[in-house]
Amino acid sequence: MSTPISEQLSERAEKFVSSVLALDLKLAVFDCDGTLWQHDSGSLFFAWEQKRGLVPQEALDWILPRYAAYKETSAIAEEVMCGDMVTIHHGLDEELLRREAETFWHEQIHGCIFPEMFKLTHALKDRGVDLWAVSSTNNWVVEVGAEYYGIPREHVLAAEVHVENGKATDRLVRVPSGPDKKVAINEVIKRRPDAVFGNSVHDLHMLEIARHPFVIHPNPDLRAIAEERQWPIYEPLG
Repeated sequence: MSTPISEQLSERAEKFVSSVLALDLKLAVFDCDGTLWQHDSGSLFFAWEQKRGLVPQEALDWILPRYAAYKETSAIAEEVMCGDMVTIHHGLDEELLRREAETFWHEQIHGCIFPEMFKLTHALKDRGVDLWAVSSTNNWVVEVGAEYYGIPREHVLAAEVHVENGKATDRLVRVPSGPDKKVAINEVIKRRPDAVFGNSVHDLHMLEIARHPFVIHPNPDLRAIAEERQWPIYEPLG
């Protein structure tokens, strides 16, 4: 797949990519927001939807106070909020959601990818490594981004609802966040990952089951854990 990013990485970035490739991995699992690209695509897509009038007003009237409570007071758990942000699409045509997600990702996220992570995933793919993405953002957005990184859409485990007659329902398939990222890996992939890449404490449980955990662009709480456990920490160029 062609890419607008420079093929020329810094010496530090090339060293990081080479260090991962040297491990001869068979299965690698990646978080997405903050790990493969810089921004929180879930929250940005939520704002995008509001501007474009995609979500019904009734659903917005319900979720906006909840979202404010989540952001300001942490009164609502991460996995609950991520589930809410996908179930609000109840009744919407899935093809519409996929088209919107495609446009959104290329307009707002594509320019903020981490180039060394892009190079790494494609190098791993070329070596036949089994690549998976695990994210608490909705699957419509994550599937677009993951595919750009060489991860097939069917290897995306993200916040997802059941679809019936071409329309999204309010019945969750899964919301992989925190411990449920490990659960999703165990239930769907059914193998221990050789490597896991994550950036936040919500990735901790899946990092712990990896033979080689890699902490990418970490938030402070995960950084402290990684330093204590001497896990590799890498800050991308982005």
